[in-house]
Amino acid sequence: MRVSSVRSPRGFSRRILAGAVLLTSAVGSVSCTEPAGGQVTGGTGEGWHLTVYYTAVEGFHADTPLTTVRGCPQRDCAFGDELLGAFPASFVDAVRDEGTGRITSGPRSGSMLNWSFDTGFWLDDIPSDTVGRALVPFRSAAADPSTLPSGTAFVIDDCGHEEDGSAIDPAACEALRRTTWEVRDEFTPGLGGDRRLDLYIGEEDGPGFTETSPLYLTGVDARVTVTVTGRADADRQPRA
Repeated sequence: MRVSSVRSPRGFSRRILAGAVLLTSAVGSVSCTEPAGGQVTGGTGEGWHLTVYYTAVEGFHADTPLTTVRGCPQRDCAFGDELLGAFPASFVDAVRDEGTGRITSGPRSGSMLNWSFDTGFWLDDIPSDTVGRALVPFRSAAADPSTLPSGTAFVIDDCGHEEDGSAIDPAACEALRRTTWEVRDEFTPGLGGDRRLDLYIGEEDGPGFTETSPLYLTGVDARVTVTVTGRADADRQPRA
């Protein structure tokens, strides 16, 4: 993902929405506000909507037909037309949804296939965040910059519940709660939602990850505490 690359909420398409849908829960009052100057005040807020994103792994998608992918063979290129390879269709779909995937076959094995709505596909050696740093599992998070600017650190106090009202797996919630997250990625401004956070959990760990992993969760009415404030103009330098 490049400087202007941004994430869209899971369930529509991570990098560009498939409709003008905004999820802006208004449950509870949130003391995380953005005063003039672009800083966020610390505090505890309820009514957050948590989702997760991950790096797809080609080898877990071998049961779908191959599809040709064209794009940029390196960074600092947009909407290239070079043949990058032929990959399982479900892997390519997952890369479009999540933004990044690890190639496990052919001459590109070990490389990352990344995608952004403003760049298309490109090859990289890392799963990339907004400014070209490597995404860090259980640390990197995406947010609408108008709500939580880059550099904001936070902890999850309560994961809330699933969208259907069911309880979230306790072990999965604990995995999200026992770390400090940092906003290093972002949604398209205005499309992420006032209280939406997307948490990077690393690589998928098997076939059918989105159907079987308790970590692939949605937390409604979650509670979050901001521990370090961020700035709206932080980390906006172009990648090297």
